[in-house]
Amino acid sequence: MKRSYTAEHAGKGVKDRLPSIEAFPSFHKGYEIKIEIPEYTSVCPKTGLPDFGTITISYMPDKSCIELKSLKYYILGFRNMGIFYENAVNRILKDVVAACKPKRCIVTGEFNVRGGMKTTVTARYGIK
Repeated sequence: MKRSYTAEHAGKGVKDRLPSIEAFPSFHKGYEIKIEIPEYTSVCPKTGLPDFGTITISYMPDKSCIELKSLKYYILGFRNMGIFYENAVNRILKDVVAACKPKRCIVTGEFNVRGGMKTTVTARYGIK
């Protein structure tokens, strides 16, 4: 019996509560920060199976930078959350932009092979 994906599956994790991402003042201009998080985990909202991957956040600060300890706790908040890859990457982008208001930002999720396929999802802010 084939089970189809529902809107409930698709929307999982989009509005779940996560720890906040904090920021601190930046006193410099014109530089970029790249953060790699190789131990990202979450759960498939349909199957309940774990998902693993690397999240990379590249951004150009404006007036503030992401505080890394708060980012770590934020990312750990996904560990038991049911959320699709696409939603996770776009949620991280939205929350990073809200926290530090960068000039531009790219969030990339490279997810481990599952079912013989590797998936990469990229979301952008402030890039034309």
